[in-house]
Amino acid sequence: QVQVVESGGGVVLPGGSLRLSCVVSGGIFGAYTMGWYRQAAGRQRELVASITPRGSTNYAESVKGRFTISRDNAENTVYLEMNSLKPEDTAVYYCNRPNSPISWGQGTQVTVSS
Repeated sequence: QVQVVESGGGVVLPGGSLRLSCVVSGGIFGAYTMGWYRQAAGRQRELVASITPRGSTNYAESVKGRFTISRDNAENTVYLEMNSLKPEDTAVYYCNRPNSPISWGQGTQVTVSS
């Protein structure tokens, strides 16, 4: 069974930075596109960034130029570097496989507030 564990969230001031990590256990990590999602209170979960097995990336317009997704296939880990954070980035962040979804993890809370 494939499982994910997200970490790295926290409380940060507007303009600050955070780096999220997602460790995947089970399955063949390097064969799948990975994505970071977020869900703000009262809103639907949305895909904010994705990365293919070879490292091609895609971003939602709302985070383009501020967030960077990367992966380490040897460590079964996908990262999300978040810079210039805004209050509207506040959400629970999750990782998953956009093209072959697996069970959701518990996510990691990111709060951007002064």
